[in-house]
Amino acid sequence: MFTFNHFNFNVLDLEKSLAFYEEALGLKEVSRKDTESFTLVYLGDGTGNFSLELTYLKDRTKPYDLGEDEFHLAFVTDDYEAAHEKHSKMGCICYENPAMGIYFIEDPDHYWLEIVPKK
Repeated sequence: MFTFNHFNFNVLDLEKSLAFYEEALGLKEVSRKDTESFTLVYLGDGTGNFSLELTYLKDRTKPYDLGEDEFHLAFVTDDYEAAHEKHSKMGCICYENPAMGIYFIEDPDHYWLEIVPKK
């Protein structure tokens, strides 16, 4: 049997990414591993064991190539309208699909995050 543990995004500016994830999604740091060459920061939503790992390579200066942006991580919100208003004010909404009742936000490294209303 397997259970989800974490998902990874590599980030270019760790502090900027930490601030974004806390402001946009309320994610908090749950653990950290710091070495001479990299830092791993695990973010959680406070409800389960699944975490988002942000990997910061200290000598990296070039933005990551995300290909064709054909992958994303999804989040459920119990207040879709308030979330949409907040993300609109932050200027991070990158795609909306009103017919499906979803939208996407983009983090500082251009990873897409889907916002889904609680059903």
